[in-house]
Amino acid sequence: MPKMKTRSAAKKRFKKTSTGKFKFSGAFKRHMLSKKTKKVKRRLKSAHYVHKADHARVARMLPN
Repeated sequence: MPKMKTRSAAKKRFKKTSTGKFKFSGAFKRHMLSKKTKKVKRRLKSAHYVHKADHARVARMLPN
């Protein structure tokens, strides 16, 4: 049986936590930040987690 390969795109975007959830960096915080309020930028800074509906799909892409 060959080794299972990790999806390269997924390994760059997701990190598995100790509880088994997948953490990722959210969108909308790269540029044009001067238009956004402090409140919005502060909320974008916090961690984002994969929704439970998509959890199995992400887990399949990251077998290790």
